[in-house]
Amino acid sequence: MAVPERPPAPIPAEAMSFAQDDELITGEAVALNLSATGFVLRGAGAMIDWIVYFGVWIAIAIALSSPWLSVFLSGAMFQALIVATLVLCIVVVPMTVELATRGRSLGKLAIGARIVRDDGGAIGFRHAFIRAMTGVLEIFGTLGGVAALVALFNARSKRLGDLIAGTYSQNERISRYVPPVFGVPLELVEWSRTADVAKMPDRLARRISQFLSAASGFTPQSRAAAAHALALEAMPYVSPIPHADPELFLAAISAVRREREYAALLLEKERLTALAPALDRLPRGFPAR
Repeated sequence: MAVPERPPAPIPAEAMSFAQDDELITGEAVALNLSATGFVLRGAGAMIDWIVYFGVWIAIAIALSSPWLSVFLSGAMFQALIVATLVLCIVVVPMTVELATRGRSLGKLAIGARIVRDDGGAIGFRHAFIRAMTGVLEIFGTLGGVAALVALFNARSKRLGDLIAGTYSQNERISRYVPPVFGVPLELVEWSRTADVAKMPDRLARRISQFLSAASGFTPQSRAAAAHALALEAMPYVSPIPHADPELFLAAISAVRREREYAALLLEKERLTALAPALDRLPRGFPAR
């Protein structure tokens, strides 16, 4: 198929909606892969958090029942402090930790997760408060039974508090991104040997490079439309125009430009290396200081 000469039909509205449960389509029709934390990892992180919170509460209870403090406390005051510290450790502390760390906690740090809103943004006080209050029922009151049951039947492993607050656990421990390097497509190798690719405006060259790097995240229709538009902009700087798919055309001219500019830089470096003795040498009769 040849490089098109007129723009295709506009991108339909369906391309701006959610493609999958773990994908968010931006205004530029780029699909962001926001992967949710799995059920097993969420359970492990919750277990670590609640061991820490209950450990703190038990330590406080032991300290209050020690002989040094028990003489100053009546029976009713001791029971009131025990209840107050329990509420502090299972409601106030988890809410404060998530709010201060923007969705993180010790358990979530261990599994590489963060609590975020459904749209990927940072949680606020309302989200942390709802999660902490519902956690008393579904995690503490039922020993995690309700939370596990709800998470098992949810695509993003959401517990009841996440469903009410509009949040989910996002997995942030991903492998390092390696930018792709495109070569000349096989069907355009012969064309690239004689093609004349002039210097493009920096803005156009940057847009082509960004498109090729992010093309896999586009929806099929928006990917074809973006490649079509960029190919039309790049055509005045290329001769002859090959009969190829617009995206392959963009990959070919990017590879040709990169290889030729790299060769020019190597040639410039060789010339500077050859001139280095003359450039670094002192003028005749000039004293060395």
